[in-house]
Amino acid sequence: MRISLNWLRELVEIKLSPEELAETLTIAGFEVEDIEDRRTWANGVVVGRVLERQPHPNADKLSVCTVDIGADETVNIVCGAANVRADIYVPVATTGTYLPNIDLKIKPAKLRGVSSNGMICSLKELGLPTDIDGIHIFTQENLPLGSDVRPLLGLEDVILDVATTANRADALSMVGIAREVAALTGGKLSIPATGEVTIIKDTGNLGLKISEPQACPAYIGTVIEQIKIAPSPEWLKQRLLAAGVRPINNVVDITNFVLLERGQPLHAFDSDRLKSVAGGENLTIGVRFADAGETLKTLDGQTRTLSIQNLLITANHKAVALAGVMGGEETEVHQGTQSLVLEAALFDSVAIRRSSRSAGLRSEASGRYERGVNRAELEIACNRALSLISELAAGVIVHQEVSDHRPDSSTWSHSIALRLDRVNEVLGPIELGVETGVLEAQDVEKILTALGCELVVSGDRTWTVTVPPYRYRDLEREIDLIEEIARLYGYDKFCDTLPEKAEAGYLPLDQELIRKLRAYFRAEGLTELIHYSLVKPGESQQVILTNPLFAEYSALRTDLIAGLIDACQYNIEQGNGVLNGFEIGRIFWREEEGLEEAEMLAGIIGGDSTLGKWSRSGREQPITWFEAKGILESVFKQFSLLVEFQPENRDSRLHPGRTASLWVRGNRLGTFGQVHPQLRKEKGLPEAVYVFQLSLDVLLNALDDDNVLVPKFNSYSTYPASDRDIAFFAPVKVTVSEIEKVITKAGKGLLDSVELFDEYRGEHVPEGQRSLAFRLVYRSSDRTLTENEVEPVHNKVRTALVEKFGVSLRS
Repeated sequence: MRISLNWLRELVEIKLSPEELAETLTIAGFEVEDIEDRRTWANGVVVGRVLERQPHPNADKLSVCTVDIGADETVNIVCGAANVRADIYVPVATTGTYLPNIDLKIKPAKLRGVSSNGMICSLKELGLPTDIDGIHIFTQENLPLGSDVRPLLGLEDVILDVATTANRADALSMVGIAREVAALTGGKLSIPATGEVTIIKDTGNLGLKISEPQACPAYIGTVIEQIKIAPSPEWLKQRLLAAGVRPINNVVDITNFVLLERGQPLHAFDSDRLKSVAGGENLTIGVRFADAGETLKTLDGQTRTLSIQNLLITANHKAVALAGVMGGEETEVHQGTQSLVLEAALFDSVAIRRSSRSAGLRSEASGRYERGVNRAELEIACNRALSLISELAAGVIVHQEVSDHRPDSSTWSHSIALRLDRVNEVLGPIELGVETGVLEAQDVEKILTALGCELVVSGDRTWTVTVPPYRYRDLEREIDLIEEIARLYGYDKFCDTLPEKAEAGYLPLDQELIRKLRAYFRAEGLTELIHYSLVKPGESQQVILTNPLFAEYSALRTDLIAGLIDACQYNIEQGNGVLNGFEIGRIFWREEEGLEEAEMLAGIIGGDSTLGKWSRSGREQPITWFEAKGILESVFKQFSLLVEFQPENRDSRLHPGRTASLWVRGNRLGTFGQVHPQLRKEKGLPEAVYVFQLSLDVLLNALDDDNVLVPKFNSYSTYPASDRDIAFFAPVKVTVSEIEKVITKAGKGLLDSVELFDEYRGEHVPEGQRSLAFRLVYRSSDRTLTENEVEPVHNKVRTALVEKFGVSLRS
């Protein structure tokens, strides 16, 4: 919020410089993001009077002006503005003046052969917004020539750009900031009192029908007649401009002024236009939620299609405004307005937040309603606006209707028990020069009283603290009061303390394992990827968002593979080659019992991982199924984890003959396979691209084992090995892993390792079978094996293969 110090000084006594005040507010939790010193914008600019204007002899668009600036002699100024003329008062930048907003220093110059000693300024050149294309002309008469223009233009002011926290709704107003400054500096408050407003005649035809009292606890509608729409006085315009609000007319400016001063949004309807929309002389203002598909054209000129979350102001049930957000264009105040209906209302913060988000529209009003407007000062803000309308727009108040469903006024402020011992226990010691001390009772009472709280002693070193109505939202518990005490006393005045004994931190086991997983996959040449959890809708079991930012991101992903394939496609289209990467992330899906989510590890492999391609004439060599599978096996081997691969054909995106499910200790770990040729063709992927997706929870549970986590030394044999080869025809449907299991079981005791070294299908191989050749290594840890010891075991292996799978032995 932009805070004008001139305005603030009317509300509270300030003895600090702007820089000191900014530092005080920042330390207290109200960060001052910028200090805009307007006094420098027109330093050296004075009031001048154009005595004579002559056309420039050498330029059609320039004028030669004789200007009186209150000096002994008049000055010649060449001016290019079309609206310059004789006998007007204008701002004149004298020689030597620096204008920071246009980065210009005024020097004597010759323009097309005519000397010029100064510059007649426009408001834009002085840093002020304007719709006029030309120099500024003062409307006042008989101005003292040579006097400073800054008081006339509101440039003797300093603006503080203050950022308020979400819990301090009261600080979104000048009165709220004034109360804060008074509490921080001890300055005297001078908040203007608002008296009762007199209703001249109670003959209006206005009624109220609040269909949603929970969303609109209070509504005041006031009928004002004999309105004279005109520009606002200069003091009001300057207040609004300092706050960054464009003046429009006296009525609209008054509602904006009260919004800034009190933090209470107001809205003025043109009464005649309301009747036109309502279709009759009798008006009933209502508050209801919109019907689905209902439309409303708002003040920004956009026709908005509404949803059932939008709260509306209606006239005889017809929508005229988006409640608490923005008014409707059909009923706005205009130059011909003669009568008004002034709205002053309280709206529920949740209802306004939902309505504003649903409409995609935020405003100064909605920002305040969302944080919470002071429900105790609604009448004060309304009366303030009515008195200003009577004063500045000659309005006559003829009727007022009130709908009030607020809780009893006794609940607008509440009491909190506060203990001095608890205050010092939480905040710790304070610095008292060389020594340290603790907060005393008088310190606590002084601070909380300055905030507007009432304290009653309720026991030994305890109080019952009554919170003022304008702080009821953020002061709810004892700890909130303690925070306020620390904030106003000064965070920098408390002692720095460290724990008596520091302990080394550590990572949880699952985090350590995940870090190792990342490192192992990076070591295999895979880059870690991160994708959004939000995807396009259209899949079964998807979780659909009710308030998506975009239609393209309105559902949660059900797996990671789809995102990896799209990323690979994008990588290729950008000329970066095939992607090798992995991702750790959550997936979400819908079950009959409710919503589910899980952490997954997925990857895509397809690029040539070798660096030098000179031996292949620059051509990439596609990775094979076994090479891709070897990357996974290498990671599992790092953890000494035995993972079994089984044939599978469940995912239509994967090749039916080159897909495997992964199992660990009887639990399904995930899937690994080659991208289906049809999908590969649609996406423009190369021939060999492989993907995998593993359940991170299953993997971490398998790794949470001392036998895996703590490597154990296994003694190795110093005696030579004896190896045997065995070859046979085996049915194609029998997997190598099944054969290895039978061999290992049959050779248990002497068998050291089993390795497949050859596979052949083709000529001389029976149909439906393949030729496999294994190398079996036998070894003992305490002796050199003899032929008589190895042969019986080897024959046992051969017999087991024949009995189990019916293989045809070849050797």
